[in-house]
Amino acid sequence: MGLPESAENYLETIFMLSIKKNPVRSIDIANELDFSKPSISIAMKNLRENGYIQINSSGHITLTGTGREIAQKMYDRHILISNWLISLGVSKETAISDACKMEHDISEESFLAIQKHIENYFHN
Repeated sequence: MGLPESAENYLETIFMLSIKKNPVRSIDIANELDFSKPSISIAMKNLRENGYIQINSSGHITLTGTGREIAQKMYDRHILISNWLISLGVSKETAISDACKMEHDISEESFLAIQKHIENYFHN
């Protein structure tokens, strides 16, 4: 069994924020997800204790190799699924929202099949 969806979301959010700006702090995550600072603090503590993130003495959060791998996977799934839904005529807002749900629940087998289909469709 993998990580809970919420943990995947936190890791993906840290990844996306780190692309936009450095360094990432708990307050940045709280603002991005519209969650309370105490909720984020608890989640960051759990992610740190499980080896997915590091937090330095200034409170800057970075992904470990394992955390980055999971975050990158979720981000890649999100981008592919949302772009695919948009190409099917789904509004951007709905596609992004649906991709957030689908990226966590879809099996690796189904995701790879969709990815292969998209690549074949757009390269033929």
